[in-house]
Amino acid sequence: MPHNASHSVQHDVMHSLYANHHNWLYTWIRKRLDSQYDAADLTQDTFLRIHAKQNAATIKEPKAYLATIAKGLVCHFYRRRSLEQAYLELLATQPESFVISPEHEFIILQTLEEVDRLLNALPDQVKQVFLLSQIEGKKYQQIADEMHLSLATVKRYMKQAYVKCLILMGDDVFE
Repeated sequence: MPHNASHSVQHDVMHSLYANHHNWLYTWIRKRLDSQYDAADLTQDTFLRIHAKQNAATIKEPKAYLATIAKGLVCHFYRRRSLEQAYLELLATQPESFVISPEHEFIILQTLEEVDRLLNALPDQVKQVFLLSQIEGKKYQQIADEMHLSLATVKRYMKQAYVKCLILMGDDVFE
């Protein structure tokens, strides 16, 4: 099939998918969010993801597929909101002379989101060990005692977390 013909088919399928499922998807997302504007954005983002993958023609169960993508976007939305709220609460405890520009605030929030994604990619115990060390400042032996792990296991978990961090940093550096 010539490129223009396949593009036209993809466009028609995407248009049909959007026309047939936009309203129910918006309603589905709206029930999970407290803002009609956020629901509209996530509904659009759901269709944009499909459009970007150019796989609309291969979707067999559109409602299930759309709901799966939307569910991930809603989870990401709430996780990001939680991170932003924690960050704003931390900022509120700082002296008034401590001012961050909107650009730096954006960079900090993006970084927090990356760290959150990194941590959620780690196994639960590795994540817990890493947080106890890096956030709470506990020594490896304290963590081992608290979690009933060997010191060698704590060190192995920390190495695993650091390697994951370095891999992600390398991905960003080389992109």
